Amino acid sequence: MPDFFTTAEGRKIAYEQTDGQGPGIVFLGGFKSDMQGSKATHLENWAKGQGRPFLRFDYSGHGQSSGAFIDGAIGDWAADGAQVINALTQGPQILVGSSMGGWISLILAMKTKVRISAIVGIAAAPDFTEDSMWGSFSTRQKDELLTNGQVALPSEYGEPYVITRRLIEDGRDNLVLRNPLNLPFPVRLLQGSADVDVAMSVPLRIMEYAQCDDLRLTIVKGADHRFSTPKCLALIEATVSEVLEVCHPNGS
Repeated sequence: MPDFFTTAEGRKIAYEQTDGQGPGIVFLGGFKSDMQGSKATHLENWAKGQGRPFLRFDYSGHGQSSGAFIDGAIGDWAADGAQVINALTQGPQILVGSSMGGWISLILAMKTKVRISAIVGIAAAPDFTEDSMWGSFSTRQKDELLTNGQVALPSEYGEPYVITRRLIEDGRDNLVLRNPLNLPFPVRLLQGSADVDVAMSVPLRIMEYAQCDDLRLTIVKGADHRFSTPKCLALIEATVSEVLEVCHPNGS
């Protein structure tokens, strides 16, 4: 059973945390996903084996946290992340952001005082509400969203995604790929060549805007958006291990 943290806004955030020594690892999940996914649980088990602190959680409206998904927006979920990390962790943290979690990681780096020592983005999807959703909507879908406040989009992952006007408008307040991104720590981006949800142009745009002295992009041929095959999971482990060594060579 998860524990729960109540945010300043009264949202009850479900989380699971393991203790350890040295810098912590925080997993930030994707849009409409939860902390029970294979990447989060696999990385948790790896961290346990390494004796490292690890934290995973559900944004409000996701998984076991309070609230309805349809009521949430990017700013809410970033605030959830910032408060959970600041309240429950100590010292520097490696943020591992999957899909939307990659966007959240960049928001936390730019707009909050979260203690970040590195970011690992897995199929990171910054600005997707504007560039991928709104940018691809038909005139009819845009009119429906503006008139009715929401529009339903088909999803290969299950039920249709109901996209709200608030999600789109709040997303515009949290765009990160419009101005330089000051990232004064190592950044690693992992991307699959067969990802149909996040175009290859996205990590290249991150590289374009990032002001970062240590940024690397790894492209895995044939990997899809889930990035959850045994080889992909092993690459995530190796990447986290590498940035830990770069940032904290003595494990401190």
